Amino acid sequence: MLQTILEQLKQNQIDTYLIQENKIETAELFFIRKKLDMRREKEVTDYSVTVYHDFSKDDIKMRGSANVTIPAGMTAIEIHDKLKSAYYAASFVCNPFYELVEGKTEDAILPDSALSKKTLEESAAVMTEALFYHDTNEDTFLNSAELFLSKKDTRILNSRGIDVSFTTYEAKGEFVAQCITPADVETYKSFSYDELNTEALKEKVKEALTMTKARAEANTAPAAGSYSVILSDSYVKTFFSYYVDRSNASMIYPKYSSYTVGANVQGEDIKGEKLNITLRPMAPYSQEGIPMKERPLLSDGVLQTIHGDSRFCYYLNEQPTGSYRAISVETGSMPFSEMKSKPYLHIVNFSDFQMDSFTGHFGGEIRLAFLYDGNTVTPVTGGSINGSILDCQRNMIFSKEEQVEKDFKGPHAILLSDVLVAGI
Repeated sequence: MLQTILEQLKQNQIDTYLIQENKIETAELFFIRKKLDMRREKEVTDYSVTVYHDFSKDDIKMRGSANVTIPAGMTAIEIHDKLKSAYYAASFVCNPFYELVEGKTEDAILPDSALSKKTLEESAAVMTEALFYHDTNEDTFLNSAELFLSKKDTRILNSRGIDVSFTTYEAKGEFVAQCITPADVETYKSFSYDELNTEALKEKVKEALTMTKARAEANTAPAAGSYSVILSDSYVKTFFSYYVDRSNASMIYPKYSSYTVGANVQGEDIKGEKLNITLRPMAPYSQEGIPMKERPLLSDGVLQTIHGDSRFCYYLNEQPTGSYRAISVETGSMPFSEMKSKPYLHIVNFSDFQMDSFTGHFGGEIRLAFLYDGNTVTPVTGGSINGSILDCQRNMIFSKEEQVEKDFKGPHAILLSDVLVAGI
């Protein structure tokens, strides 16, 4: 199939291209309560082809691009016509010229992990046991769950000599925790690991069951005002996505972000934790075949790296690194229990928590939080928070405890001062 695509590119006189071949095997399990309702296994192969069209506009050299997906089984004639249409469409995309990354044929990279040492079915059995380990109560339980184990073989090649291959594994899924008394409520959670991280999954389910029970008992919103707010779980990752997004070349080139290497992006007079963030690869190569490795993003709040794809890095005269999404954030020295020794509002579930990478504003509607007034901890629901990372970043406190997901490793919780809460 790959050879057919290369032949049709040549027949269409398309000299500049990028091809990604994906072969994916999955074992998928669907549960109703603890009962396996459906099991499914799939093997899928498809090809993502990007074609580039060079032309001039107003005496300026342009390079347009268009991407198509070619499923296995498509005929040579169909591939020919699809590539021809894509090449024509690319002639209307007026991007200033940029070079693709140059490379060579490399040996395939295979992972060395617990996931890679087991079959997908064996790994599914291990993760299933962890998923239901804490599901032992009658009034609070998992009413449904989905579990996906996958193996992905990827090959990337382009017209400038790159030809790289690698394999990745993933264990991911989602579940809904339900409590039926004193009120019928549900909590949705998702997870994703690149290892057989059974302890992390057990803890995630345990916390979800606990918060769902508390949500059933919560019947009032917090009073409006300014609070010391604690964020935990996946909301910590969303919070720190601000720095990852703003350091991407695709944000810097159009001047949406003013980040430059060496700039103190956390600001001066830091009274809380200084930010130390590392960019982590989720695969050995980017989608363009750029080698990915760990890179320092922030060191004591100072920007160390601009990351991005070949196009925007070329425009900025930066070395292309690939675009990163996974990060490690250095934890703090304060135990989570000490973080909760003074009055706080610990928000454990939002309807939708968002971080605006353009403005730094964050917020969300509160589904469940724990309010500590100095004497009593009360579950509350309703209201919303609204803050700015630019106002908070000098005074952030990170927990000593750590959380681990496929795309995030960092503090379990962060404490933010003087965050506005809209309540009753």
